Amino acid sequence: MLRAIPLFKDLTDEDLLVINDHTVEKTVPKNTVVLTEGTVGDSLYAITAGRVKVFIGDEDGREIILKFLGPGDFFGEMSMIDSQPRSASVSAVEPSTFRVLSQNGFQECLARSPRISSLVMQALARRLREADRKISTLALMDVYGRVANTLLELAINHEGKLVVGEKLSQQDIANMVGASREMVNRILKDLSERGYITIESKTITIHDEKLPPSF
Repeated sequence: MLRAIPLFKDLTDEDLLVINDHTVEKTVPKNTVVLTEGTVGDSLYAITAGRVKVFIGDEDGREIILKFLGPGDFFGEMSMIDSQPRSASVSAVEPSTFRVLSQNGFQECLARSPRISSLVMQALARRLREADRKISTLALMDVYGRVANTLLELAINHEGKLVVGEKLSQQDIANMVGASREMVNRILKDLSERGYITIESKTITIHDEKLPPSF
């Protein structure tokens, strides 16, 4: 199970046994808040089943969705390393199961298998590069471009068609790109009318990977 998680896939069987001895399994129902922004935490969560969304919010209940994660992904690694408050909240969008590694367990794993630290640093570097790309997108693209870019980033090949892997509402997309639902509605309608996408039951199919950057 642990080898299916990219963070651990290159470890030896002995290394995996070390980690497995220091993790516990946790299962939560849909809509459970797993982590809360601003609270102190010290554990990494590796997803073995289900899906979660990572988001930040304000006191008025508004939120910006940073990403969706599924089996093989992980979250909570920063607080596991530095014991600082969580930088974002995480909630389950469907019933989910995790392997949870505490900071104490992580330190013990490092003591017994130092090469684990190299894999964690590589994973953090990838996350940082991903964050840089997202910041660049938000800063340099208008809302139309951000919506188009988000659809392409979430697209997967399914039965020979390019579809957005998440069944997102217009509000979900608005929360991901930092725009109003009304603006997202206009953009999706424009993309549909121009033949770039079709939408059925929240499933978005992309017919042309070169989505236009603006109206």
